[in-house]
Amino acid sequence: MSTTSPQRAAVIGAGFAGLATAALLAREGYDVTVIEKLETVGGRAGEETYEGFHFDMGPSWYLMPDAFDHFFALFGYRTEELLDLVPLDPAYRLFPEGQNPIDVPKDPAQTVQLFESIEPGSGNELTEYLDSAQRTYDLALRHFLYTTFSSPKAFLTPEVRAGYGDLARFLTTPLDRFVARRFRDTRLRQMLTYPAVFLSSHPSKTPALYHLMSHTDLTQGVRYPLGGFAAVVDAVYQLAREQGVRFRLGTEVSAITYSGSRATGVRVGSEQLLFDVVVSAADLHHTETHLLPPQKRTYDEPYFGKRDPGVSAVLVLCGVRGKLPQLDHHNLLFSRNWDTDFDAVFAGPIAERPLGASQSIYVSKPSATDPSTAPEGDENLFVLVPAPASEALGTGDAYGTEASISVQRIAEAALDQLAEWCDIPDLRERIVVQKTVGPADFAARYHAWSGGAIGPAHTLRQSAFLRGRNASRKLENLYYAGATTVPGVGVPMCLISAENVLKRLRGDTSSGPLRTDF
Repeated sequence: MSTTSPQRAAVIGAGFAGLATAALLAREGYDVTVIEKLETVGGRAGEETYEGFHFDMGPSWYLMPDAFDHFFALFGYRTEELLDLVPLDPAYRLFPEGQNPIDVPKDPAQTVQLFESIEPGSGNELTEYLDSAQRTYDLALRHFLYTTFSSPKAFLTPEVRAGYGDLARFLTTPLDRFVARRFRDTRLRQMLTYPAVFLSSHPSKTPALYHLMSHTDLTQGVRYPLGGFAAVVDAVYQLAREQGVRFRLGTEVSAITYSGSRATGVRVGSEQLLFDVVVSAADLHHTETHLLPPQKRTYDEPYFGKRDPGVSAVLVLCGVRGKLPQLDHHNLLFSRNWDTDFDAVFAGPIAERPLGASQSIYVSKPSATDPSTAPEGDENLFVLVPAPASEALGTGDAYGTEASISVQRIAEAALDQLAEWCDIPDLRERIVVQKTVGPADFAARYHAWSGGAIGPAHTLRQSAFLRGRNASRKLENLYYAGATTVPGVGVPMCLISAENVLKRLRGDTSSGPLRTDF
């Protein structure tokens, strides 16, 4: 019997990436401690309750189910053993400015019929578009997501080499132009380009490679985990606990310590905690520029000065008395000139879209599917208004601070727009709970770079291996996980980033998912 003690690993941050990384490392035999500045786990996927209304504070779209299935299978579980998923039909409701609402069905064949009914000839175009999206998605899963890019082998496989032409075209063509060549109707174009927001990016700067996102919502379908994303957080947290992971909550890491070219642990308050491996699932900008001295940084401040932090958001949380049949579970309000919306978000308020003007917004009504999110007979609304990644916009009042004038103005305009566009004239007088979150809250709570809500934008220069690496170049046993590193933003990407840390530690340079028990 071996008497060798297991290596000790510290994971900074208890968001999805931190929880998933901790669980995988403990499964691998590491003695793992997660250190989290907040008093709860989940990070941006946290939950808050106000007067009986339960609000997911971050992710709300359950996409890429295969990524969740694979992660849970690594621990011998089927997803249905851990989560109660409800398929949504319609997948979402679209409110185009000045036009009738459109329900987007969960059945791809019905979506093709919908497109054809709006623009004759677009049904066949959509079929070809979704076929391409699926091929690209499958290629990405096999070669470009579950990889550390430590070896060029992924780019030299026969499958990838056969697709060099398509890949070059997808990478050099913006998503909005790629879609516009196939569809004329503004509503159809918006349905196929809105996923750029999930990528924290502008459709004109998002490579067409990401048309693969349409496979995740229009083909795979949209699901909802009963209990919200808080239930998903709890599932991953319980996996970590089963593997023996320890948690230190309400404890902030102030520095990553080192000796020579090795990280030796972390400093919390006056304590120096020793570890053999350190994984930061915190924001990469914070990790590099606040937890490390200049001489030990892989990415310094000038590096970030050349990068795009992506979008931020103003969140409006509303508890509403009575029912709102006008809304479905997921609702998208799209303005006619949404290019102007994106310009205002990525470049700051402009004359055509001054701060607080109507724009394209997202509204989730989880009480449509999950009655537990609101008192009986009432509705829970989560309104997301894209905003510039700028802490100067200020805070909301959800976490005990006073809402800034800018955040208040954006929130009030969004509620007025929701009432008008969705024909809910008495909305404002029925709101019994109203809380807001602003960009400065993301910065204060999660050390988010520039107050970003999602993570760095998926532009060409910030995709795949150009997004960075998941290991320090200066400290050989310091690794990174989460939305601010590879492979990218979103909960599925955070789960994959955890697996990539394990692959890096193993010296595994393969480009596909790890084997599972089933």
